[in-house]
Parts: sequence; C-alpha cells; structure tokens
Amino acid sequence: MALYDHAAYVSLTMEFRCNLKCVHCMIEGTMDRLAPESDAHFEALLARNARERRWTGLILTGSEITLRRDLPDLARRARASGFEHVRIQTHGMHLGQPSFCRRLVEAGIDEFFVSIAGSDAASHDGLTLVPGSFERALRGLETLDAMEGVATLTNTVVTARSYRLLPGIVERLAHLKRLTQMEFWVYFPMAERDAKGLVASHAEILPYLREAVLRARALGRAVEVKNFPECLLGELGDALVNGQPELHIDPDFWREFERNGFYQCVHRDACSSRECLGLNTAYIAKFGTEAELLRPLRARRTVRA
Repeated sequence: MALYDHAAYVSLTMEFRCNLKCVHCMIEGTMDRLAPESDAHFEALLARNARERRWTGLILTGSEITLRRDLPDLARRARASGFEHVRIQTHGMHLGQPSFCRRLVEAGIDEFFVSIAGSDAASHDGLTLVPGSFERALRGLETLDAMEGVATLTNTVVTARSYRLLPGIVERLAHLKRLTQMEFWVYFPMAERDAKGLVASHAEILPYLREAVLRARALGRAVEVKNFPECLLGELGDALVNGQPELHIDPDFWREFERNGFYQCVHRDACSSRECLGLNTAYIAKFGTEAELLRPLRARRTVRA
C-alpha cells in the first residue's frame, strides 16, 4: 500500500531556473522557454481548493523551486488556504543552510522531496556537475531530521551511470529517521533516441534495483519505482507506482514529453498490469523489444468461498 496518496496532492511548476547541471536532466533543452505557473494561477488554485477541498497536499516544484525568494510566502499562502501539507521538490543544495531549512519549516513546508543522484560526494557531484552539492543536500536532510513534524522523501534517477549506486544510496541515508519514502525513477529521454548514452538495460538495472528496494524496506521506508517493467520485478512488483499528482505545467512540456513513446510492449494485449508503462521509443531503439525477457502478467483469479 502506498504511503502517500498521489490523488490527494496537486503539483505546481513555479520555477524553471536551476543552478545544477545534472547530466540526466530531461528538460535542459526546454528550460529556457518553459514558463512557470503565474501568481494568478497559483491564487486561483488556492481559492479553488479552499472551496472544494479537492486536495490535502500541494507540491511546489520546478527545475529548482528554492531559487524563488518568495518560497516561504508561497507556503504560508497555501497553508492559509487550507492545504494540510506543503511539499517542495528540490535538489536539496540550499537546504545545507540550517537557517534556510528553519525558515521553510516555519512557513509551513512539512514535506521535502530531495533528489539524491549518487551514494557519495564523488558519484553525486559527478552527475550534478556541481562540487559540494552532495554534502549540502545531505546536511539539509540531516538538519530536517532533527525537526518535529517534518517528513523527507528522496528521488534517484536511474541511468547507465547510476544504477550500480542504488544499494549504496540506501545505505548512505540509512541513519535518517524522518526519511519516509525512497523513489527510483528509471531514466528515459524526452526524445526518440538516447543521445546521452544514459539509458541502461533493464536486465543490468534489475539486481541493483531489487537490492535497493529490499534494503530500503528493511529500514522501514516506503519505496516507489517508476518506469520499469512490472513483470521483471517479480514479488517486488507492488513497488512499481507510476501514478503522479495532477501536474500544472506549461503545455509545451507535454509536447516534448509525448516524444517518449511509452506503452510499447509486445505483450501489452495479453498483460493484466494496469501500472506498467511498457517500453519507450528510445529504449527499443537501443535494446530492441526484449520479447523473450518480458512476460505478460496474468490476472489473478478470484477465489470464491
């Protein structure tokens, strides 16, 4: 059972600047022309939720939301309008300042979704291309760990350069008491080809991903895996959660996103999975359809008393 109900959250993209240069960034080619949601849109959504109580949680995201100087004010306005939870999705580097963490928590932000790219400074900073980014994000998580009423989550993008690091990431963060959920997002380019060489085969990823899921669960963490064939996960198939909160973002983003070409699987018509996204165009161009590796899931029979 999922720890967080995605349907209870709404996500607003409020910033498109970023001060990291992550090699796996999927929107680096569109970042300069995508527009953040306007203050008028933000206020309209707050007013709507105050009337309808459709969502209990608001996610403030972007390329890097902590670059907005008015972030504490956005959080205060959201909480005043009735949102029970305000989450930010961040690379975490600015959380390395304890005073900044306190300001955000005091403003009403109680959930922090932090991207962790590697298992140590060398691997993480080698993927973000900014020295010191790992230590600052880790310091921020540790600062938040000492605060009451705060929950943290982490996100790791799984690429050809990072999949071997997954178990080590779990272990490196094992000491965090408020880390409630770890997410592993298997990389896909928003294009028809893997121009960066970051797409790894599912067979290569699988043993490291399984070990990471099992280690995280042993620590009491919830786990969500994104964009991986459900059939390959076996008894860990319940970790696959591709659902997302309703996302408010510049419409131009979706035109780029649709180039991924998900839901391509030779077994799709025979498979009972309702969570799996199948394969995408760039993956098939690199590794083929993998018809022999993948297996259709069979519908479970209902046993009647």
